[in-house]
Amino acid sequence: MKTDIQIAQEAELLHIKEVAAHLGIAEDELEFYGKYKAKLSDELMNRVKDQKDGKLILVTAINPTPAGEGKTTITVGLGEAFGVLGKKAVIALREPSLGPCFGIKGGAAGGGYAQVVPMEDLNLHFTGDFHAITSANNLLAAMLDNHLQQGNTLRIDPKQIVWKRCLDMNDRALRNVVIGMGGKMDGVVRQDRFQITVASEIMAILCLADDMTDLKKRLSEIIVAYNVDGEPVTAADLKAVGSMAALLKDAIKPNLIQTLEHTPALVHGGPFANIAHGCNSVRATKTALKLADYVVTEAGFGADLGAEKFLDIKCRKAGLKPDAIVLVATVRALKYNGGVAKADLGEENLAALKSGISNLEKHIENLQKFHVPVVVTLNQFVSDTEAEIAFIKSFCEERGCDFALANVWGEGGQGGVALAETILNTLETKPSEYTPLYADELSISDKIETIAREIYGASGVTFTAAAKKAMDRIEAMGMGNLPVCMAKTQYSLSDDAKKLGRPTGFTISVNEIYVSAGAGFVVAITGSIMTMPGLPKVPAAEGIDVDDNGVITGLF
Repeated sequence: MKTDIQIAQEAELLHIKEVAAHLGIAEDELEFYGKYKAKLSDELMNRVKDQKDGKLILVTAINPTPAGEGKTTITVGLGEAFGVLGKKAVIALREPSLGPCFGIKGGAAGGGYAQVVPMEDLNLHFTGDFHAITSANNLLAAMLDNHLQQGNTLRIDPKQIVWKRCLDMNDRALRNVVIGMGGKMDGVVRQDRFQITVASEIMAILCLADDMTDLKKRLSEIIVAYNVDGEPVTAADLKAVGSMAALLKDAIKPNLIQTLEHTPALVHGGPFANIAHGCNSVRATKTALKLADYVVTEAGFGADLGAEKFLDIKCRKAGLKPDAIVLVATVRALKYNGGVAKADLGEENLAALKSGISNLEKHIENLQKFHVPVVVTLNQFVSDTEAEIAFIKSFCEERGCDFALANVWGEGGQGGVALAETILNTLETKPSEYTPLYADELSISDKIETIAREIYGASGVTFTAAAKKAMDRIEAMGMGNLPVCMAKTQYSLSDDAKKLGRPTGFTISVNEIYVSAGAGFVVAITGSIMTMPGLPKVPAAEGIDVDDNGVITGLF
């Protein structure tokens, strides 16, 4: 059986200008990064901005398990399937982070015959967007520390600095560091922290900004610290906005690549969904809607994280209205939620399936609270039995969800035709009445309580004293009306990764709260979640190599 990277390297790619031509994009409206990658120009986005929007389809999933779900694979395969049916479709995805690529999760290009390509470029440096974001973030950090060194006229309290440095790599040793060590000219000694680039506020800002004007406004509102009187100090106060924007001038433009079947894919931005808001850029999604009749996008990890943030943050802030939601599951993952060991998932086990399907049930209930029609799809494995599939199909239909099988990993677009046809029927017969879960006017604590109770199924929320103090400060600054971005483990509906299925009787522990004023949301850190991950005992990096001809192996 061929690996994903072998399939990708054997693909015959079209020049990206040919892919763009299918969407009516002229060659001079592209900014080329070689033959197979391009950025969309501002001229193109301005030209199409008044065109009618296509249909927006969100792909999400149950909580991830070691058994695998294949959300991005389904997203890519569904886009290809629309092409098989002769529909004009675009896929809108996030860019992969180097952290998972070299850590444990791998890349984010899809899999099998449902991949976006060039896979190696996408999973590694791509067009340099993440480097630009990292540089802009760390420029602001450098200017902050230089201000302290040069006299501190803004009266910044070194113990109330909230801006973190970042790096697009899993490096746990940088979670807590001391900087400024050495002599008098080596800076002010203070404790500092790093986070992974995909958790940074610059990443969120880039993904939520409408244009350069909006980007600069958001950058100016970043709170980096508080002064000795407890007043916020911003990036604008440090006069850092112009130089940060200059670093981001190309990164703000969406990237165009293609699938193995030449379906156009806009891949832009990459916030994680467990520690950030988990969606690709607003610019990419809005532009895709102007270019195609059907836009297939995804939100990271399970529906309790990525989909909730897509619906409560991205759609709310950008004025987007999703027309349908695809909820991805696998028979194997549902049996894993029912207590079956990974080694035994290939055996039929209806009892475990009936137990583990509670996880799928909760996600269906959650998504229906947003009043958007839901289609459940099973990403098929050869070990799935007719009895197992029939049980899940009946279970979903009893709960008002349409249902379809998909085998896009093995068959590409052809394997997603049944799913695409089901979605087309859903779009025709079940209009979306999208509504966010909570109102802007709720307090921060009430928003957190609403998400915890309604989405996670928690019995309540506990806040540390520091979190309560932070909420009071944020509301006193007039920012209590912002949506909340929950940082929580992806592996469970609770904040305990070991609680599988549909746990009950638990509380969510909120340990830290801070405002990302430029991004326009409040972040709540729950449980033991870290914004700088670490590498596993055997990182994926050990298996990656490149030969004398420049051919990369080991990426997945």
